[in-house]
Amino acid sequence: MPSLASRRSRRRRAAAAAGALAVVAALLAWWVVPGSPPEPRGTAVFSTGVRTGVYHKYGDLLERYLRRDMPDVRVELIPSEGSRQNLERVASGEAQFTFATADVVAAYQREHRPGRERLRGCARLYDDYVQLVVPRGSPVRSAADLRGLRVGVGQRGSGVRLVADRLLRAAGLDPARDVTEVLQGIDRMPQELESGGLDAFFWTGGLPTGAVTRLAERFPVRLVPLGPELVERLHAATGTDGGYYRSAAIPGDTYGAAGGGEVATVAVANLLVTTDRVDPALAEGFTRTVIDTRDRIGRVVHPAQVVDLRTAIYTDPLPLHEGAVRYYRSVKP
Repeated sequence: MPSLASRRSRRRRAAAAAGALAVVAALLAWWVVPGSPPEPRGTAVFSTGVRTGVYHKYGDLLERYLRRDMPDVRVELIPSEGSRQNLERVASGEAQFTFATADVVAAYQREHRPGRERLRGCARLYDDYVQLVVPRGSPVRSAADLRGLRVGVGQRGSGVRLVADRLLRAAGLDPARDVTEVLQGIDRMPQELESGGLDAFFWTGGLPTGAVTRLAERFPVRLVPLGPELVERLHAATGTDGGYYRSAAIPGDTYGAAGGGEVATVAVANLLVTTDRVDPALAEGFTRTVIDTRDRIGRVVHPAQVVDLRTAIYTDPLPLHEGAVRYYRSVKP
């Protein structure tokens, strides 16, 4: 019969072995579970834009990769009038993700719109370029020449409407009195210009915008310069919001012969927007897919080619979502 000391020794060894196994199990649990965030699941509504615009095309392509990368998440795309309606949907909880331009976000915050404090950024994407399109033979050579004309300014819930009104004022025009504003989107404005229902239209979008490309292929059009002096007045008139606009140039070959030479214009950044209600794992997954698919989506939606990990974190005026921060930290060199 083993001695008492021997039995105690065996018990100590067994206890030590059990303790070691417990430590190993705990380490494995830490590595597998906390170190690997739970896979996102559920439904995510993604508010995009008008069906013929870049927002919706980008969202449509992105949805395919989101489905691949997050198989337990059902992404539902819904078209919209543009940035302002997109923000209203996300802020109210009707959608979880959307695109919006930084100037519209700033205006939404400054106007104390409902849910503004819940908005968060996931990524800075690409710049929208303001495009003032007229028939090639039009006498319009500057925004000031739009006086008395019928001008498409985007839909009521669009970012186009905001920047068009601001540019008209910067050009010395009162949008309510000096022009006839027509509230239409890029799905209708090209046809209206072609048929004579409009004398000009404003559009903000990545380059090239498919609807403008298709118009230029069948109808002679021209882009009107929106020069640096107009941008300076825009900055002065819009205060802090004006900081989101910058002078830019549209390459002359963007729409074939439509642009002629390089055309001066105004650019503003696009953001991928969500709210603090969204699960960090879901926001992290969205952000990762956006960055990882830049080249593949960029072959079809050219503005996506400029999405850059180095600048994506600059989502001003919105703070980054916790999940987006988690992603950027995970890929930091």
